[in-house]
Amino acid sequence: MGFIKEPKGVYFVIQSPPLTDTVRIEISEFIRTRKLQIKSKLTKTISKKGNRHNVLKMPNA
Repeated sequence: MGFIKEPKGVYFVIQSPPLTDTVRIEISEFIRTRKLQIKSKLTKTISKKGNRHNVLKMPNA
């Protein structure tokens, strides 16, 4: 997906309708649960040099 170039003297303005309180709460809850899901898939491991790394657990195929 690329950017749309504006011709000289023409400016594109994107106006979206404001979010309702219920939609804002639903989006916040979705983001919160998604972050927890991603965080639960990450494990902390320590390399031989003692550095910590986050490693994504891959499901067994």
